Amino acid sequence: MDAYYDPSDLPRFPEIGEHAPELAQKFFDWYGAVFQDGALTAREKSLIALGVAHAVQCPYCIEAYTKDGLEKGCDAEQLTEVVHVASAIRGGACLIHGMQMKRVADSLGM
Repeated sequence: MDAYYDPSDLPRFPEIGEHAPELAQKFFDWYGAVFQDGALTAREKSLIALGVAHAVQCPYCIEAYTKDGLEKGCDAEQLTEVVHVASAIRGGACLIHGMQMKRVADSLGM
């Protein structure tokens, strides 16, 4: 294996419940319900999931929701825009934490 993350783990995800099947089933039932059409369409939820996947840097989720978005009719331009939105939010979150640094530095007279 050439990478820390093994792409073959993604299709094996259901195996995570091997030693706690009741808890895994509750998670998978809830997860499935979350992604059904509701106030948001399943397509919109897939785009949100792709953005969150980038923000939390989950390669498995990035792969899964890129494929899911394409299957739900999204195009590369839309997927790319989602990545930019996630990047802007993540970048802004990093910058606003700089205010904590500034507050500490200011309080120490630097």
